[in-house]
Amino acid sequence: MSLRLEQVTKRFGNVTAVDHLTLSIPEGEMFGFLGANGAGKTTTFRMILGLLEPTSGAVQWNDEAITYAKSHLIGYLPEERGLYPKLKVREQLIYLGRLRGLDKQTIIQEMEKWLDRFKVPEYAEKRVEELSKGNQQKIQFIAAVLHQPKLLILDEPFSGLDPVNVELLKEAVLDLKNNGTTIVFSSHRMEHVEELCEYLCIMHRGKPVVHGALREIKRSFGKKNIIIHADFPLDELRHFPGVMKAKQTAEGIHLQVENEDVSQHILAHIADKGFIRKFALEEPSLNDIFIEKVGAAYE
Repeated sequence: MSLRLEQVTKRFGNVTAVDHLTLSIPEGEMFGFLGANGAGKTTTFRMILGLLEPTSGAVQWNDEAITYAKSHLIGYLPEERGLYPKLKVREQLIYLGRLRGLDKQTIIQEMEKWLDRFKVPEYAEKRVEELSKGNQQKIQFIAAVLHQPKLLILDEPFSGLDPVNVELLKEAVLDLKNNGTTIVFSSHRMEHVEELCEYLCIMHRGKPVVHGALREIKRSFGKKNIIIHADFPLDELRHFPGVMKAKQTAEGIHLQVENEDVSQHILAHIADKGFIRKFALEEPSLNDIFIEKVGAAYE
């Protein structure tokens, strides 16, 4: 079941939130949407879910429109939380699971499995408002996956979580993917998308500026990064032929170079100047690509 967006545009009055977005999200893969606030990520998700009608263009899943009849196949974690604060977690999840067509016994089994996995089995009898923001996030995540959806949409799933809980949630998301769920998530944290996704789309002011397979995006970018730590001054390398950018660090220097060949020339140039503790050639980061394509540092 691949998800396809064809020339999807959404306007609110004079504002174009999403502008002719065309992309294909492969079945069983993890697809990341990157972009600053206001880039159009949440609006795109709402159109995929059928909560908003596109002004023009079409969203299709397995060559069909997504309607309420398919809601039992889809999970959604919204960016703004939507739990009932006065309800106990158990009642909340039973209610939401019933809306997805599950029977009570199945819901309780799934709920207990997930609460154990997230190391919070005692929360079943707590009211949502008694939980911290991070733990409410876990409950919201469980609500999105109780019914074992085929398509899971996560809007900023890691926001507000401490590093330990980020790892817990990441593992859960990867397990779902490995069991065949197609996962689409948005983030403004480059490293999460870089670590988890094989495919991605960087959005800027409603338009896709980069999209495709992460490996291909990095390869076609061409430029590489070099990290050098040495016991002698490296500042002269700023002006070395083929160096595009340079940043001094406590241990040495980070360089962005035009291509791999430049790294070999630099290595030959410094080889006999002293002790080199580290010389690493690395792929460009998503941050490098974003800055180049969008022309602005990414916050």
